[in-house]
Amino acid sequence: HRRLLAPGVMTGDAPLLSVRSLTKTFVMAGGRKVHALSGVDLEVPEAGAVGVVGESGSGKTTLGRAVLRLIQPSAGTVAFRGTDWLALNSRTLRRQRRHMQMVFQDPFASINPRQRVGAMLAEPLIVHGQTDRTARRATVARMLEAVGLSADEAAKFPHQFSGGQRQRLAIARAAILDPALIIADEPVSALDVSIRSQVLNLLADLRRDRGMAMILIAHDLAVVGHVCDRIAVMYLGRIVEEGPSDDLLTAPAHPYTRALVGSVYHLKGGATAPQRVLEGDPPDPSSPPAGCPFHPRCPSAVDRCRAERPELVMRRTEDGPRRTACHLHPPLAAERAA
Repeated sequence: HRRLLAPGVMTGDAPLLSVRSLTKTFVMAGGRKVHALSGVDLEVPEAGAVGVVGESGSGKTTLGRAVLRLIQPSAGTVAFRGTDWLALNSRTLRRQRRHMQMVFQDPFASINPRQRVGAMLAEPLIVHGQTDRTARRATVARMLEAVGLSADEAAKFPHQFSGGQRQRLAIARAAILDPALIIADEPVSALDVSIRSQVLNLLADLRRDRGMAMILIAHDLAVVGHVCDRIAVMYLGRIVEEGPSDDLLTAPAHPYTRALVGSVYHLKGGATAPQRVLEGDPPDPSSPPAGCPFHPRCPSAVDRCRAERPELVMRRTEDGPRRTACHLHPPLAAERAA
C-alpha cells in the first residue's frame, strides 16, 4: 500500500522525513538579504536514500543544516516521523538528535585532534545516557570494526589516521547511536579519488545493514547515483528536478540537470560523452532574476521563463511524468487543476 505523495516520492503512508516550504534567508552587513533556501519540499522514506546535488552556492549544505536545526530556518516545516522538528525546545531537540545525525565534509575539521578515538566515539553514547563503561567500550569496538578499522585503534589520536580513515571515524561517530537518518554533506569531496569509492561503499553498507535512511549532499551526480535511490537537483536555493536516480541520470528533464549530467563522463552503467557545457555563473542569491532562476544560463529559455517562475510539480516530459520546475514541460492535468 504505497502512494505517490505530492513531492513525488514513493513511500508508505508516513515518510520518515517531510520537508515543506523550507526557507532560509541570511541578513548580511548593510541589510543585504541572501536567499539561501526558497521554499524547498523534500521527502525521505524509511531506510531510503536521497541525493541532493547542485553547484556550489545552490543551497545544498544550508538545506542539510536547516533540517537538523544546526541553523534555524526562516520559514517552513520539518516533520521527522510526524514530529514537528522546528517546534522542539532545546532540551527535547538534544534528545531527539540521536535519531538524525550528520557527517560533515572535512574530516580534519570535524574531529577533535586532542581526543582519543575511543573517547570521541563514546561521547555520543554518554550524552544520550549509556552509563555502563564496559557496554560503551564494546559498542565502540563494534563500530570501529563496522567501518573497517580495528578495535585496537580506539587508543589512537586522529592525527595517526589518513584522511580516508578519519572520514570513516566521522561516519562511525554519526552511526554509533543507530540513527534513523544520516545527512552526509560532501563526505568524499575532501578525499583522494582513489579512496572515495571505499567511503561511498561504506555508507551504502551501513545503510543496508542498519536500515538507516540517508540524505547524501554532493556536487557530483556520479557520487549520488552510486548510493541513492532518488536525486533532487538544486539551483539557487530551489529544487528544480527530483526523481528516481536511474531515470534522472539517463533521461534528465530540466535543462540544468541535463547540463550537469552532460558534464559527467562516467555514470552508472558505463561512460558517456559530455552533452552540453554549462556556461556562466549562478546569479547572485541576494538579487535573483525574475522568472525562472536558471533562465539567464538556459539555452532553451523563452519569454515566459523570463517573466514567470515555474513551480516544482509533476509534469509531462518525453520520458514520462517527472517532478520538475520548467515551463518547457506542461504540468499534469491533476497538478494544473490543483
